[in-house]
Amino acid sequence: MPMRWRDAMDRALYGPGGFFVAGAGPAGHFRTSVHASPAFARALLRVVEHVDAALGRPSRLDVVDVGAGRGELLRALMETLGVSGEPTRSGRSGLIPPRAGSPETLTSTAAGRPSPSTQVSGSVGPSPAVAVPLAERVRFTAVELAPRPADLPQRIAWVHEIPSRITGVLLATEWLDNVPLDIAVSASDGWRYLLVDPTTGEESVGDPVGPEDAAWLETWWPVPGGHLAVEPTAGTGGASQTPTVTGVRAEIGRSRDEAWADAVGRLDRGLALAVDYGHLRDGRPVDGTLTGYRGGRQVPPVPDGSCDVTAHVAMDSVASAGARVAGCAYALGSQREAMRALGADGGRPPLSLAASDPAGYVRALAAASLVAELTDPAGLGGHWWLRQPVGVAVDALVAR
Repeated sequence: MPMRWRDAMDRALYGPGGFFVAGAGPAGHFRTSVHASPAFARALLRVVEHVDAALGRPSRLDVVDVGAGRGELLRALMETLGVSGEPTRSGRSGLIPPRAGSPETLTSTAAGRPSPSTQVSGSVGPSPAVAVPLAERVRFTAVELAPRPADLPQRIAWVHEIPSRITGVLLATEWLDNVPLDIAVSASDGWRYLLVDPTTGEESVGDPVGPEDAAWLETWWPVPGGHLAVEPTAGTGGASQTPTVTGVRAEIGRSRDEAWADAVGRLDRGLALAVDYGHLRDGRPVDGTLTGYRGGRQVPPVPDGSCDVTAHVAMDSVASAGARVAGCAYALGSQREAMRALGADGGRPPLSLAASDPAGYVRALAAASLVAELTDPAGLGGHWWLRQPVGVAVDALVAR
């Protein structure tokens, strides 16, 4: 039975036996930045470290991954940070060891290192506070509807809903593109919902869009030519006629706006970072972007649970929704720009290294090749990075 795309996507991706719930997970079907190179995790760790510093190095720093797949990103962050897979326990209940002093009185490791003048035998006086390493304070949480993987390190918590009161970093890498959304088509009487048969993928035209979706389309999805022509549908004797479809498709991103706003609202202080492919208001795709992936290949988006069903994200609309919740400005740019700002530019090593250290040159060239995939503007480098701070200064979160 035909249904609206939002309902069909939700059932196909997240219902019983859905694509993201059953099986080995999305990694076997498509390649993301997490799988492309360990440089991605290293770059995100730098972001985490900047947020940690901006927050004053709190006693617990949350790193929450929304749409975690099978925990690949958090595993990589743990490995990069050098965190043991087993939870660190103190004499108290919980995973985080106690630390001396309050966050306000603790100093950085550099500040806490004694100066030569204090290293005098027999000297007395209070010892400077020593900051607890990030590896001992960080708490990893994966948010995913699939069952917890059997081999997931115990240090990673596994939950089905985004937790509240987050202090730290909320990551959403290629999550928003899989948030189910409705699709509309322009007709002679205005925008109408597209319906889809979940078993075949065949589409048909449904009812006129509701007021909230109509308002979203008016604001965020301009029609080529500047307006949507609406023609009367009354026929002879007042009988209504079937509206004529003009062919312009729109992917209604209101559900993504709401999902991102809810995620940002779970932060007490810190940074929400979304990494995804998307577009802006002045460059919306006329035919839409809805598609499917299975086994590493692009396939028709049949919402029967056998493939990924995805559509690009209206990044400016999502960003605006998050900023309203956070009460402060956001930063939006490409992954290529972000990776370069974080020290990963994918540049080739100098040829002189090949003469002085051939093996080192080969290693550096291989590393640069992996980074190059992450920064390729025609591929992963074209992804958008949306950074939404909450309760911290934006400048403190920008690596230069």
